[in-house]
Amino acid sequence: METVHVTDWKNLADDVISGKGITAKEALMILQLPDERVLDVMNAAYKIRHHYYGKKVKLNMIINTKSGLCPEDCGYCSQSIISEAPIDKYAWLTQEKIVEGAFEAQRRKAGTYCIVASGRRPTDKEVEHVIGAVKEIREKTDLKICACLGFLNEGQAERLVAAGVHRYNHNLNTHADNYNNICSTHGYDDRVDTVQTSKKAGLSPCSGAIFGMGETDEQAVDIAFQLQKLDADSIPCNFLVAVPGTPLQEQKALTPMQCLKILAMMRFVNPTKEIRISGGREVNLRSLQPLGLFAANSIFVGDYLTTQGQEPTSDWTLIEDLGFEIEECAL
Repeated sequence: METVHVTDWKNLADDVISGKGITAKEALMILQLPDERVLDVMNAAYKIRHHYYGKKVKLNMIINTKSGLCPEDCGYCSQSIISEAPIDKYAWLTQEKIVEGAFEAQRRKAGTYCIVASGRRPTDKEVEHVIGAVKEIREKTDLKICACLGFLNEGQAERLVAAGVHRYNHNLNTHADNYNNICSTHGYDDRVDTVQTSKKAGLSPCSGAIFGMGETDEQAVDIAFQLQKLDADSIPCNFLVAVPGTPLQEQKALTPMQCLKILAMMRFVNPTKEIRISGGREVNLRSLQPLGLFAANSIFVGDYLTTQGQEPTSDWTLIEDLGFEIEECAL
């Protein structure tokens, strides 16, 4: 494998800032760098990150409005019908509970509130349930709202936009060629279609992946370029948490160094986009979490869907210690 020297990484960052994209070969080099060279490429990635986002860090908070009871067989997911993980399972939270969650997001200094529900796709009635809560949240807060409800049709997406939802999350999850190893109840193209449907309706597309599910380095690079092609505004980089009771429970965790390389690669390929360190941050990056923010500019604060995050105060301290600043919403 050809080696790129530190001066080349900095020059490559300058090229990216000037509008010249990197090649798939260069992106693959990032993933295959020796660990002792990671700080070189992270320094270059930070040059890009700082150019577009300065020292700001965006905080996002999730509320799991419907847990478990999902008919899909995604191998990573504790909410899947085939999962034996001991999680809380419940139908839709009330609109009042969803609104209360928005106030909690503000207390945690989040600027974006993510309303997530398990399941294949929402019914029209369920979409209206979310819309009722969204309208109240929009009246009482300045939070940006992201919805993640499964596959959407065009009419549902348009109604979410009209209600004030800013963004729709639907992750690609893994590479098209790895998809059959992860899920059999829907396909990769179904996910692409939902991203495109939400974007066409006027929702800001949020789409990323879960790394560490057996994909090759080449496939990880291709995922980054697929997200570039889809023009996703926000890119969550999840790192697999091998939850006991799921088919991927024996999957070996990524090393912190591998995670940093993925974040740097994603920044180089998608320089202007919000790169968010998402699920699995605490488990996979461990003590190297702060370094991730030299490439990424966004994190989740608090818990995830069925796995725990760290205390919000720990995230605030992490950001402050780096000399970065939280991009807060107005209260």
